[in-house]
Amino acid sequence: MRKYLIITACLLPLLTQAQQPKLVVGVVVDQMRYDYLTRFWDRYGDQGFKKIINNGFNCKNTHYNYMPTYTAPGHASIYTGTTPENHGIIANTWFDKTTNTLVYCTSDNTMTTVGSTSEYGKMSPHRLISTTMTDELKLATNSKGKVIGISIKDRGAILPAGHRADAAYWFEGGASGKWISSSYYNQQLPEWLTKLNDSKPAEKYLNQSWETLYPISSYTQSISDNNPYEVLFKTEKQPVFPHNLPALRDSNDNYSLIKSTPFGNTILKELAMATIENEKLGQDAYTDFLAVSFSSPDYIGHQFGPMSVEVEDTYLRLDKELAELLSFLEKKVGKENFLLFLTADHGAVNVPQYLTDNHLPGGYFNEGLLEMELNTFLSKKFNVEGLVANTSNFQVFLNNSLIQANNWNTALIENAVAEFLLQQEGIAKVITSNALRETELTDRIMANAQRGFNPSRSGNILYILESGWIPSVSHQGTTHGSPYNYDTHVPLLWYGSKVKKGETDKLVVIPDIAATVSSLINIQFPSACTGQPINDLIK
Repeated sequence: MRKYLIITACLLPLLTQAQQPKLVVGVVVDQMRYDYLTRFWDRYGDQGFKKIINNGFNCKNTHYNYMPTYTAPGHASIYTGTTPENHGIIANTWFDKTTNTLVYCTSDNTMTTVGSTSEYGKMSPHRLISTTMTDELKLATNSKGKVIGISIKDRGAILPAGHRADAAYWFEGGASGKWISSSYYNQQLPEWLTKLNDSKPAEKYLNQSWETLYPISSYTQSISDNNPYEVLFKTEKQPVFPHNLPALRDSNDNYSLIKSTPFGNTILKELAMATIENEKLGQDAYTDFLAVSFSSPDYIGHQFGPMSVEVEDTYLRLDKELAELLSFLEKKVGKENFLLFLTADHGAVNVPQYLTDNHLPGGYFNEGLLEMELNTFLSKKFNVEGLVANTSNFQVFLNNSLIQANNWNTALIENAVAEFLLQQEGIAKVITSNALRETELTDRIMANAQRGFNPSRSGNILYILESGWIPSVSHQGTTHGSPYNYDTHVPLLWYGSKVKKGETDKLVVIPDIAATVSSLINIQFPSACTGQPINDLIK
């Protein structure tokens, strides 16, 4: 028996090291619906999306299993392997019930900006209350494995990188046009990144027009380029190609303009390759992790909508960026030495005005007007002013301090609010916090609402809009956030080390990603992980 134990102890580390990927690359495409893979399939090249799908594993039925489907909760859920009820990132910005103020998911006034004199680097992951798979990698390697997060958006870099990251970098627009960071990670940028910033990475792309990659007549998956559903760039007369970026810079916050073009993806790809090169990721015995979040598709999707030529062109260009990144990884690290997954933080609904013009369900809900009308209703019913503290993120926050000071029945007030909400056009379902705490919901849509509910941070009443409805007064552009398929169904592709070729139609939920990666690289699951490994894809 003793001999058996000695042999096992000797063999296990050798087996683990031999099977371990040297680099994990997590790619998140901000606002990528699953149907962007199928709609544009015939126009993709062989070395980008098609290469990953044809030579990797495609989870075709992957969904977010909570609401609201926003950027910050999406990235947090991918990397923690759980939902907002456990990781605490309930929105991008939310109403803080303890301070009665709005807080941003990654803001941290105890930090300072690194790489700039602005306030945009005063950030950290301190509001994330679960570990991430990147945190667990740091623990498993005794901090010898490097973890770096990069994105145009701060939250797209910070939340995936977790609490123990070596670095996180994001793009500062305006007059800066630089990659910046926070003192949470380091007191200064590495020399290689300072040199990259000195080269003004966005400059050459903003000194050209955004033309379609191919003749515009070939964009048959999109509606007319000149249509009434798109938001104009400031000073632009029509939402049509070509978009004259040099002429638009001054009126669209200079370097910030690149965020709303496909070239935001280009400079992020260049940063990804520079990071791998200069930080020597995947070059030693310890697994490293690079979290890459392409933010520009979200800015473009909000502005132009899923049926626009702009969105189609963005994905055709992104396909080429992915092809270049994959080629770089295979040459620099080796296909059998890296593991890559690609997913999205949410989808998007078609522009509601476009839906209604085509006799499909859709509409607009005025959330600002709701707060005013609800306060009026409650003041009449209960003969008291100011019972509603805030309405945001499909939630109503009551003035709990006022209710407690007067020893009023919270459940009675919540039920009155729920009855009022159900009478409003565009609201489909309502549930109170008391009901969410006392009942485990099984209906898919309502269960999604429950998994997005964090008792210490969420509001008193949650409501769900009808399919195709968004909280907006503008009839151009679109958004996301709902529990419906257009917001929850996203790609999930796997490629590289330990991944077999194939696909599955089985339901996969976003928390399964962290569980799967953790299994593939032999680390502990994140602390609050509720996902399960996707065994079908493991070689």
